[in-house]
Amino acid sequence: MYAFYIIAFLAVVILLSSFVTVRQGTIAVVTIFGKYRRILQPGLNFKIPLIEVIHSRVSIQNRSVELEFQAVTQDQANVYFKAMLLYSVANHDEETIKNVAFKFINDQNLMQALIRTIEGTIRSFVATKKQSEVLGLRKDIVEHVKDQIDAVLDSWGYHLQDLQLNDITFDEVILTSMSRVVASNNLKAAAENEGQALLITKTKAAEADGNAIKISANAEREAAQLRGQGIALFREEVAKGMTQAALEMKVADLDTSVILFTMWTEAIKHFAENGNGNVIFLDGSSDGMKRTMEQMMSINMFEGREKK
Repeated sequence: MYAFYIIAFLAVVILLSSFVTVRQGTIAVVTIFGKYRRILQPGLNFKIPLIEVIHSRVSIQNRSVELEFQAVTQDQANVYFKAMLLYSVANHDEETIKNVAFKFINDQNLMQALIRTIEGTIRSFVATKKQSEVLGLRKDIVEHVKDQIDAVLDSWGYHLQDLQLNDITFDEVILTSMSRVVASNNLKAAAENEGQALLITKTKAAEADGNAIKISANAEREAAQLRGQGIALFREEVAKGMTQAALEMKVADLDTSVILFTMWTEAIKHFAENGNGNVIFLDGSSDGMKRTMEQMMSINMFEGREKK
């Protein structure tokens, strides 16, 4: 009776052990007597009790790891990298899962090989560049690494999803010298900009002065022209008035020298009213007036002879 219960208990245990649950995001690798047999997909699976053994469970989710390493440039400058590596199993094919399960003894050996491969690839690339070029080659470094190790990772059953170079630094001495170079370049650019600004300012000021001189000269020329036209019109009107007055004097049978005398007295009156304190010396005696009248009359007689 007890033997029956023992056999029944063992049968139940063996039956229950034949059911295997594979967690989502993983694939189980089954072996028989140490040899690969098949893979089990996520969910509830059945295996042969006591014969089939789950060798390992392969995660098909993305995995990440942080890297810190050093490289040397062509001009012997030390460069320090901090990077984040994102990788995953290439696909769910059976051959790929077999590579992932049996290429390395454990995940520690996989990580060591993966990290050293990436570090070596970056070091070989940086060794061909100068330290002044490294900071601008972040994207080129990532693309170079992907091109170099994609085939290697594929043979291991993995695929490199992304590589981010989060930090690239140099020795303190190099950083100080780079800061000085940047500062000197900024000072040089500032000096050039200030020189250009000063040149533009002086050029614009000179152009403004030239335009002002041109405008002033044009205005002066127009004013002189207008003054000349005014004087000409004044003289024309005076001539017309004198001609009209002379005709009227002839009609009245009067001497035209009276006109000259009137003009003389009007001129003296104008000098007195508009002299503004200036001293004008005129001979106001009778002899002076007589002499002036004789001179004016002689001019008039001379002009009359010229006309004849």
